[in-house]
Amino acid sequence: MPKQIWFSTFTLTASLILAAGCAQDELATRPLSPVDSEITNTERPVRTEPLTPAKTELESTERNVRDRNGTTLTADDQGESPSDLDITAGIRRAVVDDQSLSLNAHNAKIITQNGVVTLRGPVENSAEKSKLQAIAQNVRGVKQVDNQLETKMP
Repeated sequence: MPKQIWFSTFTLTASLILAAGCAQDELATRPLSPVDSEITNTERPVRTEPLTPAKTELESTERNVRDRNGTTLTADDQGESPSDLDITAGIRRAVVDDQSLSLNAHNAKIITQNGVVTLRGPVENSAEKSKLQAIAQNVRGVKQVDNQLETKMP
């Protein structure tokens, strides 16, 4: 019996090594596609001016800079107590279930610390801003809602 197990193990290992070696050979001998050869043989100009992002309505660079200073709450500030996590999960569930809200509203930041909920991010209009606040206030355990949601410019 031990000889059969040893032989089976040896045969299986040898088969796996052989299969892996064949797969590597196939990749190594594959001819370069036109795209691959163009990349390796083409000289590309080097950009010397700095890349600056285009200003768009959806760009949030200014918000990101504002958030770096530590005075505004971010997702990293989410409380870790079971009650804070339950509150945030309850609000998120209610927001996601509300199909009348926009994608931006569904993606709003919800941060709970000691029962105080902070709502942040862009929403389509003031009605959505109010609706998210109402949803948050109706979740059990919420002491206060700090509504920092921003409406899009018309």
